[in-house]
Amino acid sequence: MKNLIRILLVLLIASCKMGQNYQGSELEIPDGYRFSDTADIPDEFLVKTDTLQPDSTVDYDWFSIFKDPVLDSLVVQALEYNQDLGIAAENVIQAQLILSNQKTEMLPEFSYQAGASRGNFQQVVLPSEQNVFFGVGAVNWELDFWGKFRRLNEAARADLIATTEGYRAAQISLTSTVADLYFQLLEYETRLDISLQTVALRDSMLGIINMRFDKGIIPEIDVNQAEIQLAIAEAQVPIWKRSIAQTQNLLSVLTGQNPRAITVGFPLHQQETNAVLPEGTPLAILSRRPDVLAAEQTLVAQNALVGAAQANRLPSISITGLLGVAGNELDALGSTGPAWNLGASLLGPLFYFNRFKRVVEIEKSRRNQAQLAYERTVLEAFQEVEDVLIAISTLKEELVARRAHVEAATNAQRLSQARYSEGVTSYLEYLESQRQKFDAELAYAGTKQQLLATYARLYKALGGGWRIN
Repeated sequence: MKNLIRILLVLLIASCKMGQNYQGSELEIPDGYRFSDTADIPDEFLVKTDTLQPDSTVDYDWFSIFKDPVLDSLVVQALEYNQDLGIAAENVIQAQLILSNQKTEMLPEFSYQAGASRGNFQQVVLPSEQNVFFGVGAVNWELDFWGKFRRLNEAARADLIATTEGYRAAQISLTSTVADLYFQLLEYETRLDISLQTVALRDSMLGIINMRFDKGIIPEIDVNQAEIQLAIAEAQVPIWKRSIAQTQNLLSVLTGQNPRAITVGFPLHQQETNAVLPEGTPLAILSRRPDVLAAEQTLVAQNALVGAAQANRLPSISITGLLGVAGNELDALGSTGPAWNLGASLLGPLFYFNRFKRVVEIEKSRRNQAQLAYERTVLEAFQEVEDVLIAISTLKEELVARRAHVEAATNAQRLSQARYSEGVTSYLEYLESQRQKFDAELAYAGTKQQLLATYARLYKALGGGWRIN
C-alpha cells in the first residue's frame, strides 16, 4: 500500500499539462493617433500583449471637465441602482462560483452509502438466503496527471476575468449613455427656450402688423405671413416639451427610479467645450478597454480548452477507496472488523474512430476564431478612438462657424426689422431674417450637444476608468 501511494505521488509531481500555455498575442500597434494634438501619422510596431501594464490615466477625473453636479449625481445613481448593471454583476458572481466548482474537480470526492438486502446472491450465488447490512464511506479521486482539470481551471478563470471586464464595460457604457442623454436634455431645453422666445417675438410682431393692417398701411398678405411664422414657431414648442419629458423618463429609468422631472445643472450654453483630456497612446487601449481585455481572455480560455481536449485523448488514473462496516445482522455490524477496499484504475479511449482527435481540431479552430476576434476587437477599438478624435476636432471648428452664423443672423434680423419698420424693405425679407436666426440658433445648440456627447463617447472609447469625486 505504501509503495502504491509513493508511486502515485511521484506520478503527480512528474505530471504535465497538455497543450501550450498562452504567451500573449503579437499585434501591430500604431505609435500614436492620426488626429491627436501631438501626433503625426503614426508609426507601427509589434507588441506582445502578455507584457502590458495599465497606463497612468486610469485615475483621471473625467467628470471634472464639465463641473456639473447634476450630471455627476445622475452617473452615481445609475452606477448604484441601474438594473442592467445589477444583472451584469450577477454574471460575475456566477462566473466566480463556476470557477470555484471547477477547482473542486481536482480534489477527491467523498460519499457515503448504506443498505440492507436479503437473498442468495451477493456477487456469487450463495447456498442459502442471507441478510446483508452495510454502511460505508467511499472516496474517488481522479488524478490530474495530464493537466485536464488544470486547463479547465484556466478556462474558468479566464471566463471570470472576461465576465468581470464585461461588467466594467457595462459600467462605462452606462456612464457614457447617461452623459449623452443629459446633454440631449440640455439641447432640448435650449431648443424649447429658443422656440418660446421666437413665439413671443412673432406674436408681438403679429400684433404690430395687425394694427398696421387695420390702418391700411400694409396688405393682408403680410398678416397671413406673420400668422404662418407664428404657427411654425408654436408647433415647435410641444415637440421639444415631448422630447424633454421622454428624455427625463429615460434618465430616470437608467438611474433605477420611476419617471420624474429632472432639474438640470448648467444650461447648454454654459457647458465647457474646451476640455483638457488625458494623453494616451493606442497601446494603452490594450490594457484599459474592457472589450479588448475580455476578447483576449476569451482567447486564453479557448487556448486552455485545446489542452483539455488533448488530455481527453489520454488515459485517466483514479484512486478509489472504501471504509465501513458490514454484517449479516444489524446488531452485529463491525463485529468482525472494518470492511475496507483500496484500489486504482486506468481508463482510456481505444477505438473511437478519431472522435477525440476531431474534438481537438475543433477546439483549435475555435482558438483561431478567438484570435481573429481579438485582433478585430483591437482594430475596432483603434477606429473608435480615431473617429471620436476627428469628431471632436471638426465639431469644435463647426461650433465656431455656428456661433458666427448666429451672430450674423441676429444682426441681420435686427437690421431687417428696422428696415421694415421704416418701410424700406418688404415683410418677406424680415420673415426670412427671422427664419435664418431661428435656424442658426437651433443648429448651434445641436452642434454643441454633439460636441459634448462626443466627449462622453471618448470616455467610453478610451476604456473609461476615470474616477468621480
